[in-house]
Amino acid sequence: MVTTDSTAAAGAGVRAQQRAGDENFPVALRILPRTTRRHLHALYRYARFVDDLGDEPLPGVTAAERTARLDAFEAQVHRLFDGHRIEHPVLCALAPTVAACRLPAGPLLRLIEANRVDQIVTRYTTFEELVGYCSLSADPVGELVLHVFDQADPARIALSDRICTALQIAEHLQDVAEDHRRGRVYLPGADLERFGVRDSDLAAATASGALRALVRFEAGRARDSLDAGAPLITALHGWARAAVAGYLAGGYATLRALQRSGYDPLPGPPRPQRRDIATSWLAAMVRSVG
Repeated sequence: MVTTDSTAAAGAGVRAQQRAGDENFPVALRILPRTTRRHLHALYRYARFVDDLGDEPLPGVTAAERTARLDAFEAQVHRLFDGHRIEHPVLCALAPTVAACRLPAGPLLRLIEANRVDQIVTRYTTFEELVGYCSLSADPVGELVLHVFDQADPARIALSDRICTALQIAEHLQDVAEDHRRGRVYLPGADLERFGVRDSDLAAATASGALRALVRFEAGRARDSLDAGAPLITALHGWARAAVAGYLAGGYATLRALQRSGYDPLPGPPRPQRRDIATSWLAAMVRSVG
């Protein structure tokens, strides 16, 4: 029987803590109230653990076994929302947030579904297909964050989706080389063909001119999506505005890091500078009260 034991969950918690500092955006700004930070970290740990279930390169673990693990974890999520006792450490840590913030089950389950998709889909033909994937893998996180601040409504969620999709696309652009080594390509097939990028270009030590042009093009799409979602900052109030401005700032800073790299992510993921994120955050906050 495929299970996820406490040791694995605890290890995921440690990895989530380590990864939080490596994200393109501040997971939970230090200026936020302690309780709010705890809720955001519980959400982040959940999302990272689900990603590990679907993506962690463990020796001898097949896609079918990963899917079974995801199914078993999903059953535990249903138990949480059905009011049954749970023992899974990740869900035990999340349970107070679910109760206090009245989190819906839907976004949490969509994150699991995204990782099921990863087991069978390794390439996307069109940009629209990739955005559809982001609606499972990224957008639910933003929706959950809005619930933490009790500011989730359809209009705000729609704006949040644009920001989250942009953040996911920017991350894919950073990780072109690593994703390709894992057998995944998140650059749309139609765009690869349009720019004349071959599969061998993705495995090179440095990006070809064609690949640089494609990464620049996709970064422009991500920027457009960030711009479209930016009005969310003024639609929020209180600590929510500060927190979401941090995510937006991380997205812009990541795109600038890609630009500084000459749109060549192959030698290593171009990382945003903390000072750049802070400057972008401050600018977003100033604009929101202007």
